[in-house]
Amino acid sequence: MCNSAQRLLGCMVVLQVLILGSLWSGHTLPRAEAQIPDPGAQRERQLDELRALNSKMDKLLDLLESGKLQVNVTMSEKK
Repeated sequence: MCNSAQRLLGCMVVLQVLILGSLWSGHTLPRAEAQIPDPGAQRERQLDELRALNSKMDKLLDLLESGKLQVNVTMSEKK
């Protein structure tokens, strides 16, 4: 066998020994526990945001329909 293959096999053996040692010692990484999303709470937040958006749109429409909106246009200097 060539020298690089022996090194590769040696590294694999060392890594396997380290993994086996960590499993025997009980020293493992903490488990990632995903939280199950609450679809009812998500839907309620979406509805709250939509209600807030609707109230803002109503205010904007009232302003536009009242005719009190004033727009000033200025011409910028061309360079």
